Amino acid sequence: MSFEELEHTADVKMRVRAATLEDLFSEAGRALMQVMYGRPGKDGQTRRITVRGHDLESLMHAFLSELLFITEVDGLVISGADVRIHQGILDGEVRGEPFSIDAHNEGRGVKGISYSGLSIVHDQEYYILDVIFDV
Repeated sequence: MSFEELEHTADVKMRVRAATLEDLFSEAGRALMQVMYGRPGKDGQTRRITVRGHDLESLMHAFLSELLFITEVDGLVISGADVRIHQGILDGEVRGEPFSIDAHNEGRGVKGISYSGLSIVHDQEYYILDVIFDV
């Protein structure tokens, strides 16, 4: 599992790789936290999460948008997720730690998740996500 920032003119474009679809979603959440706070959170607290989508891309958009909401409203910096995906529904838990100005002060504000350029492909080894975070 890994993620990396790719070159983009105005926003933040990330590429995320994982061996399983569920791990791709978890790692995408960690990538979002890396951009927002300079690092993903640490385990400690959990939140239940359920989102729906009509395809994998819309499901990923809904998932990342929900994580953005959770981190902004509840102040939870996500460390990862344990999710199940079945028939357009993602259900599970996200883990994280409370926001701390001392620990989470190196990121950039993310306003939203862009549908533009959002893609999920599967090669022989990995699921690969390209996503743009609006900053």
